[in-house]
Parts: sequence; structure tokens; C-alpha cells
Amino acid sequence: MDNFIPESDAFHTVFLEYYPGVRRKLIAMVKDEATAEDLAQEVFLRLYRNPPDDPRVVGAWLHRVLTRIAYDHTDTLVRQRKLQEKQERYFDREKTWESGEDALVRSEEREQITDLLDELPERDRQALMLRYSGYSYAEIAEEIRVSPPRVGSLLSRAADKLRRRAAGKPNGLEL
Repeated sequence: MDNFIPESDAFHTVFLEYYPGVRRKLIAMVKDEATAEDLAQEVFLRLYRNPPDDPRVVGAWLHRVLTRIAYDHTDTLVRQRKLQEKQERYFDREKTWESGEDALVRSEEREQITDLLDELPERDRQALMLRYSGYSYAEIAEEIRVSPPRVGSLLSRAADKLRRRAAGKPNGLEL
């Protein structure tokens, strides 16, 4: 009875008993039924993979895990919203009145930069976008899940890759 979860009948019984309550608590926490159902599945997946040692504490264990998952989900939403707000503020600052020719040149440059960024590995592209959106090194480290001391060298290497790609293109864009 030490490790009761891998037995499918025991897991099924626990699932049927606790799922409605877990789902209800998650709906109350995240205020979205579909998201709550996804998160409830994650709770029970964690239970299946790493059950508590004592089956008598499964209720408390589920509550602790569902709370952590709901908070993690909320934190992710907050980080995404902050990123979007920073990017919107950055691009709002960029909007100025300019001549048609200047606008065309600027548009072509942005398109070239976007194309160059698309050629970079995902982590390099994300790190550069975050940095130029005003994120601090600590915020970048958290977003791309690396240790803060690595951010500086990661950004430097990513910028070097971008410069090398720009130098090798016709109509060389200066970065």
C-alpha cells in the first residue's frame, strides 16, 4: 500500500473521487473552465508520475499541487502580459511622423531585420527581442530559463550572429 498510484484501479478510484473537487477549485482560481480542465489534467498527471508516499495524504497533496499549478499559470499570464505591454510601449515610441520615403526605408529595414531574426535559433531570437523590448537581464533569464550570468554572453553571441548574417546579405543592413 506504500505506492498505490501505479495500479490503474487505485488511480482510477482516486481520480473519480477527487477530480470534481480539483476541477472546481481550479475554476475558482483561474476563472476559466477550459483552462481549469487542462490544469486539472496536469495535476493528475503529476499524481500518476510522482504520487505521495502515504496514500492517506492524497487530498492534501492534490490541493498543494493544484494550488502551485494555478499560481504558475497565473504567473505565466502576468509575464506574457508584461512582455506585450513593454513591446507595445516600445513600438508606440517608435511611431513618429515621417516622410513617405523615410517610412518606406524604415519598413524595408524592419522587414530585413525580421528576416534576419527568423534565421536565428529560437532562444537567440527571443533573447534579442526581449532585450530590445526593454527587459532586464534578470527578466530575460527568467523568460528563456537560463541562469542570469549567462544572459550577457548569450545576447552578445546572438547579436554577433545577427551582424554576421546582415553583413552577408546584399544591400548590407548595418546593425
